Amino acid sequence: MARPKSAAHDLRREAILDIAAQCFADSSYPAASMNDIAQAGGTSKARLYHYYESKEAILFDLLDRYTQRLLALIGEGEAAAQRHNLDDRAALHELIRRFLREYETSATRHVALLHDTKFLGETQRLLIVERQRNVVAAFTRFIKRAYPHRLNEQNQTAVTMMVFGMINWTFTWLRPGGSMSYAAFADEVIRTLDSGFGDSVSAP
Repeated sequence: MARPKSAAHDLRREAILDIAAQCFADSSYPAASMNDIAQAGGTSKARLYHYYESKEAILFDLLDRYTQRLLALIGEGEAAAQRHNLDDRAALHELIRRFLREYETSATRHVALLHDTKFLGETQRLLIVERQRNVVAAFTRFIKRAYPHRLNEQNQTAVTMMVFGMINWTFTWLRPGGSMSYAAFADEVIRTLDSGFGDSVSAP
C-alpha cells in the first residue's frame, strides 16, 4: 500500500512552484532549466527530481493548481452573492474584486498561464485551455446577468474579453505597494463598467 503524502510534502511542492514560476517569468519557460530552479530554491537538482520528474511536470502542476484556483474563485463568488443576497451587478463587481485580489499575489503564475500553456503536452494543454474557457464562460454569464441590455449573441465574447483585457494584464504594470492598489484598481474597473455599460447606454 502506498504511503500517503505528508502535508509538508505538499507545502514543499507549493514552494517549488512559486520558485519555478518566478524563473519562468524571469528568463522564459524554454530558457529556464531544472538546475536553474534548483539553484533558485537553494537545493540540489537531485532533490528537485524527488518532487518532480521534469520541468514540464512542474509547469503542468503549476497551471493545474492555478486554473483550479481561478475556477474556485467563480464558485466562491457565486456563493458570496447568494450568502449576501447581492444583485446581479454587485455579484459581478465582487467577482472582479476577487480575481484582482488573487492576481495581486499570483502574478508569476498568471504569466505562466498566459505565455507557457503552449509548452505542455497535448492532453495536458487541452485540459488547461478548457478550464480557461470555463472561466471566460462564467464571466460571460456574470456580465450578461449584470448588464442584460448590453450583451447579445454577437458581442458577448468581445465584451467579455474586453473586461479580461482590463484585469488580466495588470502584472505588466500594477505593482503591490505602488501608487494604486489592486483594490483601488478593481474599483476603477467597476466604475468604468457602470459608466460604459450602465442603463443610460442604448443597446447596439
